[in-house]
Amino acid sequence: MALVTLLMAGTGDAQDLHFSQYFNIPMLVNPANTGFNPDYDFRVGGNYRNQWASVGGNPYRTMSVWADTKLFTDRFENGWLGVGGSILKDVAGSGSLSSTGGFASVAYHQMLGYNSLLSGGFSLGYVSKRIDLSKLTFDNQWNGSFFDVTIPPNEPFAYNKVNYLDLQVGLNYAYFASENVYFNAGLSVMHINRPRESFFDATVSDNRVQRRYTAFLNSSIKIQDVWILNPNVYVSKMGNSWETVLGFNANRDLTGDGLSQFIIGLYYRNKDALIPMLGYQVNDLRFTINYDATVSSLSSLNGTRGAYELSIVKTGIFPSSAGKSVRCPTVRF
Repeated sequence: MALVTLLMAGTGDAQDLHFSQYFNIPMLVNPANTGFNPDYDFRVGGNYRNQWASVGGNPYRTMSVWADTKLFTDRFENGWLGVGGSILKDVAGSGSLSSTGGFASVAYHQMLGYNSLLSGGFSLGYVSKRIDLSKLTFDNQWNGSFFDVTIPPNEPFAYNKVNYLDLQVGLNYAYFASENVYFNAGLSVMHINRPRESFFDATVSDNRVQRRYTAFLNSSIKIQDVWILNPNVYVSKMGNSWETVLGFNANRDLTGDGLSQFIIGLYYRNKDALIPMLGYQVNDLRFTINYDATVSSLSSLNGTRGAYELSIVKTGIFPSSAGKSVRCPTVRF
């Protein structure tokens, strides 16, 4: 178990904000997404991911809750302010390594004419990472037959917990070509302050979190008034690690008024996994689930059993906003 935990810790670049349904964690991907919700006043969401359960016997669990809202829609000419917050928690193995982060984000959205929207935002987070050293064993504790925990590990750990502030910025651009076609692209940089993250004293290790650069491109296309197709691509680089996810999800109107929708999707994470997705939306509540089927060399160890992920998103309109017009065009049933 110690080996699995250390491997998880050593591949932190790949695990930073690791959700297949990245479009359902909008502010953690790009703070400029805060309040970017033209049809509604607020959103509330929750996500849960369970992975690597078939490797080492203990899953890597990632959980998040988030919410955002629009403000001052009647004070800015063709613009508004978005504010929100997110909480993210990782638990690796049998609790040996955990990370908890809370993020507050702000974004401003400005219409450029009638068909374009430019958004800019930033977020500030506080992250705490903890490790239970009593659950780890090290090479010098091997007595020739087994790992003997009574033997001192002689490792230069100075802390079992580290805390730091984390800063992120981002930009988004949206173009509403027509009532049936919409495009959106965004860029963001995470960890721009390069916080120190190490369980060792600074004289032993001054490890800094690498900046993470993220770009996404998506679109919504209405087809024959019964389907909305959402093709999208997500690319992220952190240190020497790259992650590319591309695919689509599509909503099928089941009732003729958009109040009940069936959701289906398929994604591919480059050199890693094939990701089918299913979901259902009723009124303003959406449920989606996906499964990551491993197609990389790891499939020989986990039998292609990668991860599953759940997402719930609730949108709404405040009573005081009822009857007001949408601030910009959208593609909707």
